[in-house]
This record gives sequence, structure tokens and C-alpha cells, in this order.
Amino acid sequence: MSINGTMLIGQQAVSGQQAEIHAVNPSTGERLEPTYMGGGKAEVEQACALAEAAFDTYRETSLEERATFLETIAAEIEAIGDDLIERAMAETGLPRARLEGERGRTCGQLRLFANVVRAGEWLDLRIDPALPERAPMPRADLRQRHIALGPVAVFGASNFPLAFSVAGGDTASALAAGCPVVVKGHSAHPGTSELVGRAVQAAVSQCGLPEGTFSLLFGSGREIGQALVADPRIQAVGFTGSRSGGTALVATAQARPQPIPVYAEMSSINPVFLLPEALAARADTIAEGFAASLNMGAGQFCTNPGLVIARQGPELDAFVAAAGEAVQGSAAQTMLTPGIHDAYAQGVGRLAGHAKVKEVARGQVGETAHPCQAGLFVTQAEAFLNDPALQEEVFGSTALVIACQDAQEMQRVAAELEGQLTITLQMDDGDLDAARQLLPTLERKAGRILANGWPTGVEVCHAMVHGGPYPATSDSRTTSVGSAAIFRFLRPVCYQALPAGLLPEALQDANPLGVSRLVDGQREG
Repeated sequence: MSINGTMLIGQQAVSGQQAEIHAVNPSTGERLEPTYMGGGKAEVEQACALAEAAFDTYRETSLEERATFLETIAAEIEAIGDDLIERAMAETGLPRARLEGERGRTCGQLRLFANVVRAGEWLDLRIDPALPERAPMPRADLRQRHIALGPVAVFGASNFPLAFSVAGGDTASALAAGCPVVVKGHSAHPGTSELVGRAVQAAVSQCGLPEGTFSLLFGSGREIGQALVADPRIQAVGFTGSRSGGTALVATAQARPQPIPVYAEMSSINPVFLLPEALAARADTIAEGFAASLNMGAGQFCTNPGLVIARQGPELDAFVAAAGEAVQGSAAQTMLTPGIHDAYAQGVGRLAGHAKVKEVARGQVGETAHPCQAGLFVTQAEAFLNDPALQEEVFGSTALVIACQDAQEMQRVAAELEGQLTITLQMDDGDLDAARQLLPTLERKAGRILANGWPTGVEVCHAMVHGGPYPATSDSRTTSVGSAAIFRFLRPVCYQALPAGLLPEALQDANPLGVSRLVDGQREG
């Protein structure tokens, strides 16, 4: 499959008229071809018009048709073969094994949602039959199902060029819900995005779906993204990126005459609490696992452990010494983009220059154009509590250790944390009471709580929550990973006393879809 340097609007390949976009190999600084011409309002208009035209047809495709479409996308992505991996390596600096694994995850989540669609439980079907004889008031026949919201705008992420990009989790869950998707591809990896976009485009054609079911746009700056969110035909937004970018999209969405939901995953430092018994028993082992998680992918994961909280004392000193030694021996890895590298350097510089923060260790200096030199710093809880800037995310392999005087001060730190994607407890059996005291606070602060693991690595499954209170996400009620992600792009509709001939197939008395339903309060099927 070739890369032509074009946007994909429906079944057309379109060149824009706005500023040029060039991918850059972050390992060498080399500019990659081809040149992409950014789109503008005209391309947004074209893509959104097609998406609106496709909506009513696509949202009523059968469960089998939609599931087959998702599986066809996965097969088309796999059919690209090594060209996809090589282009993604060139555009991101990520190693082959990581990208091959990410491709597997991308196709796996498409197939997961195909199974979810077939099962039909996401329709949340409810039937309360008429009770004409009920006194003092009769009850009308009431039936409820979930339907798709409408066309969805998805913004590709910088740190996952496949799994959170053109055919990633937001796109897969929106398509599963019955929503046409308009993707704004990330400017750091346009070639990778075009290849995957062409796979989705081919699947749309093969499955005989309306061409507006999928489009892919490119554009530098925020103009095209803001225009996409502001377009009245777009009914929801999926975003993974910076806090500033996410909040800007939320503001645009809320300023519309008809506000719409923005599901933005934005910022998290993923605190790790080292409880006393665990720290006393296995400080070296915990330090080894922490350093491995911190350095994974140059720390460019939204679940990277950027904060460690523990009671001060010799046990914490032992952990800091072991972790510092591991960080010092860490080889530098290439960061995804020049911009991410610059922001990382600034974040590390803020910590290094802070009067109440001590540098413990820095990793090896890299020789590529945009290396990530790992870092470990330590401060006292009082300084952390008095300076909100110390909660700012440093996107990369750097963490800050918070030394607390006692359990009460650890509780105060927990209470002052911003919303997080994850919080981890490193604990032994003797720490159960301490963990029990912390847990109610941690539940209010994070979407996922781990014991004796590390937050990097997000399983794509039914029980996963990848979300959390602001600023981790813009809507703490949702998840962007796992089968429950489909509910972001659905809304309930109740049908009262409709004639049988007008009822959706899923709500007909005979239950022709064979889907589980709640009938008069009892589970059927």
C-alpha cells in the first residue's frame, strides 16, 4: 500500500491548501517525505457533510454487518504488512517490537468490539409492557434502547501511533456504537496515519457502507481541530493528548449553540504509594520494578509512574538509592517528537532548579537527535503540599519521590492529589490497615487502583477503566479503553406506545436479534 501524502475524505484522496506538514524522524532529525498539505474549513465541511449523510444508514446496520466491518478493518491493517511497521518506526523512533505489539493491540481491540457488537448488550434493551388495568393510573407500553450519538471527531495521539490513532480505541468504539468517524491525524506520523486510513477506507468499500462512514484529515496548528469540534454535525469528540489541547477542545465544544461531550484523556502522574511493610521487606525489588516501568518507552505512556510517596526513614533511603542506581544506568531512548523532547527538557529543568527538590540521579546521555535522559528527584511532603507546580506532569522517564513524616502526612498528600488515571499500592499483608485507610481517598482520585504491579500496560478487556477525575480526563464517568468505551458514543431513547410496525427490531416482542433484554424488571435471554 502506497503513501501519497493526501487526506482521505470518504472514498476520495484529497490534497489541502493550508500549511505543509512533514514528519520528522526523531532519531536523526531527518525530514521525511512526502509533504502533506494541511486541510482547512473546506475539507472539514466536506468530511462532516459526508458523515452526516452516512449516519442514519450506518447506525442501523445489523449487528453482524457492523461486527464484520470492524473485523475487516483489522484484516486490512494486518494486510499492510511490514510497510506499516517500518514507516511507524521512521516517524516515531519506537522499536520494531513495540510497534508490532501495538499493531496487535489495535487489531485486537477492533475484534473485541466486533464481539461486543454481536452480543448486543450495549443496546441496554428494556421493555415495560402496558398495564392498562393498573389503578389508580394505567401504564403505557414503554421500550428503551441505546442509539448512536452521531458523527464523532477523533484526534490521533502522539504516543500511540496505532492504538490511540486513526483506527485506535476511540475510532473502534465509535464505529462499534454506530457513529461515522472523522479523524484528525497527528502531524507527527502522517504516513503511518495515511496507511491505516487507507485500510479503513478499503474496509468501508468492501462492506458496502456509506463513504462518509470514515474520513481522515490533516492540519497543522489548532485551526482544523477547532473547526472540526465546532461543526454542528459533530456530536462527540475523542481526544488523547496534552491538558492544554484537551481543555481548548472542551471550551470550543461547550461554546457551541448545541454543546457536545468531549472525552479527553489529558494528564496523569500516576502516583505509587510505598507502604511500610512492603518497603521494609523488598525495597530493592520494588525499586527494580519501578525503574523498569519508569523507563518503558522513554516514559511516554499516559500511565507512567511519575510520583512515589512513602514515609521517610532508612527503608525509603534504601529504595531511593536502589532506584537511583537503576536510573543512572538507564540508557537514553529516543523521544517521539522534537516538541515532546523540548517539553521534557523544560519539565526536568523545573525540577532540577527547584529550591526544595533534590536530584538523586540522571540516566545516560543519548546520542540520537532527541534523547530522553531519565531522572529521579526527591522532595519533602511539606514542599509538595505547598507548591501545586510539583504536580505538573513531566512526560518522559522522570519521577519525583515524596518523603512523608508519617501516615497522616501520606494521607494529606493523597487528599491533595489531582485526578489520576492510576494509583498504585506497593503493599504486603501487614499493610492492609494502612491501605484500607487510604483506599476511600484513592477511589475519589483515580480510575484504576493497582496493588503490587505497575501502571504501564493497559489491558484491553471488559473490566478495564482508562479514565479518571479531571485533569486525567474531561469526563470521569467514562473509559477510553475496554468494551465499556462504547457507551461514550450512545444515548438512550424511549419509545412509548409505538405501534409494533414502528418499533426497532431489537425491541419487537419476538426478540428477533436474540439479545438479552430487561422485560418488566426480569432478565430475558
